[in-house]
Amino acid sequence: MAGNCTAYAPGDLGADSIFDRVLYRLMAPLARLCLKHGITFAVAAEKLKHVFVNEAIALRPEAAGHGVVSRVSTATGINRREITRLTKTATPERVARQPLSAEVVALWATSPLYRDADGQPLALPRQGAAPSFEALAHKITRDIHPRSMLDELERLGLVQFDKANDRVQLMRVDFVPAGDAGQMLSFLSDNVGDHLDAAVENVLGANAPHLEQAVFADELSAESIAVLRPMIAARWQELRNSMVPVLADMIEADREAGRLQNQRMRLGLYSYAEPMAEPAGRKDSQA
Repeated sequence: MAGNCTAYAPGDLGADSIFDRVLYRLMAPLARLCLKHGITFAVAAEKLKHVFVNEAIALRPEAAGHGVVSRVSTATGINRREITRLTKTATPERVARQPLSAEVVALWATSPLYRDADGQPLALPRQGAAPSFEALAHKITRDIHPRSMLDELERLGLVQFDKANDRVQLMRVDFVPAGDAGQMLSFLSDNVGDHLDAAVENVLGANAPHLEQAVFADELSAESIAVLRPMIAARWQELRNSMVPVLADMIEADREAGRLQNQRMRLGLYSYAEPMAEPAGRKDSQA
């Protein structure tokens, strides 16, 4: 059979020598992102030092205190003076929860209560009992007024508000904020960060295994990739539509039962395609 189609589940990394390839593969996209946004190597290296120090401390949190600087210096290879400086510098807060506006869009696009017979999101009255925009927003949070939520969704170009009829229409079912580079970068860091955390924990055996698998194939044509993309998007829509209402109901059930709500999860699907280094395509015959 020409070509190669494989289901992959991550396992043991094997010999340490492959770390050169692993680090290059993981860091190359980050370097590309930094260069695109004008982040120099010196700035990125400073951030990386900070990350190394914080992760070294986190490996043995019970050992914090006397001797921590020497221990972290030994583990990271960074000198003691730098360790002291870095531990006195504030660490950027890790915010893993997606914007509440994204949760409103997701529930609106997936819950049967807020979709018509054809599965399309309903145009909602702004106020009133469910299904209304007010009830939808309150389903997600009562910390933000529904009108403020509506204003934010309008700003992002995700809804259209018909003031004459006091109704709100969802314009896109996927939360892709138009023109908001900050939120797009936040999605990148959260989605890729959680994916990488899952993969690393599976390799290190640090916690219970996370689902982190992929199917890959080579020797495809550009025409085949064009056919596959809508198929993959349709599978994602099915997964999202089935899971978002379940998750929303679980959150509400946990709240009503008074259970400690200290867990989070992220469920995703990704695809990537690019030209092969040595394509196996059809060669023209020579006369």
